[in-house]
Amino acid sequence: MGKIIAIANQKGGVGKTTTAINLAASLAVLEYKTLLVDADPQANSTSGVGFNPKNIRIGLYECLVQEIHPQDVIISTSTPYLDLLPSNIDLVGAEIELLNMPNRERIMQGMLKTIQNQYDFIIIDCSPSLGLITTNALTGANSVIIPVQCEYFALEGLGKLLNTIKIIQNHLNKQLEIEGILLTMYDGRLRLCNQVVEDVKTHFQDIVFDCIIQRNTKLGEAPSYGIPVIQHDAESKGSVGYLNLAKEILQKNGLIEHTETEEHA
Repeated sequence: MGKIIAIANQKGGVGKTTTAINLAASLAVLEYKTLLVDADPQANSTSGVGFNPKNIRIGLYECLVQEIHPQDVIISTSTPYLDLLPSNIDLVGAEIELLNMPNRERIMQGMLKTIQNQYDFIIIDCSPSLGLITTNALTGANSVIIPVQCEYFALEGLGKLLNTIKIIQNHLNKQLEIEGILLTMYDGRLRLCNQVVEDVKTHFQDIVFDCIIQRNTKLGEAPSYGIPVIQHDAESKGSVGYLNLAKEILQKNGLIEHTETEEHA
């Protein structure tokens, strides 16, 4: 039975989609069968692995609203072991259409259960909001990764997200765990970045990943080629960072023994 991990933060620009794409690709490179679910109407995860959202005729919207089986929607990517459940702008309408459906917060949970045993990991890229689709993702997930940018407003809104997670744990998904807080866009030359890292680790301690994702031009370039960074430049800091994150998650879940993570200058 595959583990379902949502990537969530209602604050935009913190690296949710970058994390979803590159964590999923890193797990796939390590030969864990992985499904990337694009639960954001902007469909950046879909384009980020090589598909034009305008050419997606059926996607997550149809799975949630029209009860199309996800197996009829999932497509293979250029990365071995990595599949995609794509999205497009139609997903905007799902927020409204789900409102009148019974058990509206559990639609995605039921959908994912039909394919969960086909994958080792299912990674959900959530939209930058705490709307009904994100609630569905958190209700259907086993755990959540919260990307936090290493900047002045890093902790802004984090309390609201943690409160939302607590509400979902209490009322919709008692098994939901915080997989970890992931620090992103780190630049070691900046004193502010180091201060944010220190503050986040002081506040949240054990739930902060050891792995920190550094600022890296290759991470920014890869989506324009429609490939994960590990295919764009396997030696880059971004690629090494997300591979280390994947290994840390595998260690945390008892799937591999603890190994020293790599660093790349």
